[in-house]
Amino acid sequence: MRAHEAGALHAEGYRGPAWLETPVDVNALVPALWASSVTRDAGGVVTVAGVPVTRLAHEFGTPAYVLDENDFRSRAREFKQQYAAGFAPLSGADVFYAGKAFLCTEVVRWIDADGLNLDVCTGGELEVARRVGFPGSRIGMHGNNKTVAEIRAGLEYGVARIVVDSLEEVDRIAAVAAELGVVAPVLVRVNVGVEAHTHEFIATAHEDQKFGLSLAGGQALEAVRRILDRSGTMRLLGLHSHIGSQIFDTAGFEVSARRVLGLHALVTRELGADLPELDLGGGFGIAYTTEHDPQSPSALAAEMADIVERECRAEGVPVPRISVEPGRAIAGPSTFTLYEVGTVKPVELGGGARRLYVSVDGGMSDNIRTALYDAHFSCTVANRCSPADPVLARVVGRHCESGDIVVMDEFLPADVGDGDLIAVPGTGAYCRALSSQYNHTPRPPVLAVRDGAARVVVRRETIDDILALDV
Repeated sequence: MRAHEAGALHAEGYRGPAWLETPVDVNALVPALWASSVTRDAGGVVTVAGVPVTRLAHEFGTPAYVLDENDFRSRAREFKQQYAAGFAPLSGADVFYAGKAFLCTEVVRWIDADGLNLDVCTGGELEVARRVGFPGSRIGMHGNNKTVAEIRAGLEYGVARIVVDSLEEVDRIAAVAAELGVVAPVLVRVNVGVEAHTHEFIATAHEDQKFGLSLAGGQALEAVRRILDRSGTMRLLGLHSHIGSQIFDTAGFEVSARRVLGLHALVTRELGADLPELDLGGGFGIAYTTEHDPQSPSALAAEMADIVERECRAEGVPVPRISVEPGRAIAGPSTFTLYEVGTVKPVELGGGARRLYVSVDGGMSDNIRTALYDAHFSCTVANRCSPADPVLARVVGRHCESGDIVVMDEFLPADVGDGDLIAVPGTGAYCRALSSQYNHTPRPPVLAVRDGAARVVVRRETIDDILALDV
């Protein structure tokens, strides 16, 4: 069980986590944490793609998600290009953007134009793709409890694959396919018993959780058998494995690939089935703070290609076509959230230490990750450079909840105050996607910035939007 958020506050002489160092320059931006175009102008104002945040705040208000369009799209293209190059000597690779990280109609248009495939996990996400005419032949469909209506919608739209997540779902998909007179293309999601080094709630390949079918328990093989027995309504493309999120090396992928390819080889040899595809999932990490050191797409692709080729050779099977599902690694670094400061409150921690509580006009309704995952973020005062000394600060939201924390620990200038702008990087993934209307708080807009201009791609929610649902 996690400790209460207030627990560490009372530790004697608390100075923040071990990795958080007092900055030499509290105004400096750490490039690894920000989109590629983010910098400070001559007056000390943070700018993105040439647009100062002061202008964004004036024109669009705060809080707001600020997305560097070129950064997002270049990361997407880099994954596509590097995996195509890394697996070209083998059997090729496909990149499915994981829409759960962040999805809107404009993002789907970008993904389409840049040639990536799209991974959806609900009927709602599928409908976003349908609204802009994204080809069904480039969509993969996930979900641990897909409804009959969602399965029907996917098959009617001609999705490229449905990832089977349970034995019950085999029958469910087969029944819908028979009703529609189609053959459903499927992958079997395999729990390989690899536990990613991440938070319990985002580690997804160990046995004690809701996703997939156990390799060790035999359920994955049983699902394969049942699918092969339903060849009139289902076509088995291959296997799928996803080991978690915010992963920084390929060690887990190596163990996962070895185990899932062992099943792949067993199915090929003993059941005589051709499995042309293997999906190794996503979960590639990003730098939220200076403690994180993610690998580049080129390094990931090269290492994973080596792993797959080596394991296939050991099993004596041809290398299947590989697919991966990056979401956070594309969307996350491209976006920061812009807030305005209100109340600033110094709090004594004991042992001579103190912390500055900096309250902003957003909070857990626009970024639940800190409360949900114990996630850490960085931040900076964005509307000016400050000559003041750095002080340990905690950026908190405006909600009626003690766990409403945006940034657990960061050094900010001692003179931070009412009206300052705070920018929190790395909020492109699982922030807008997990946002809520807690305390009847309308959700912020998403602003896409490119070449000196900003535009709204998701508008700000209003109180009227919220109350329109009341009957």
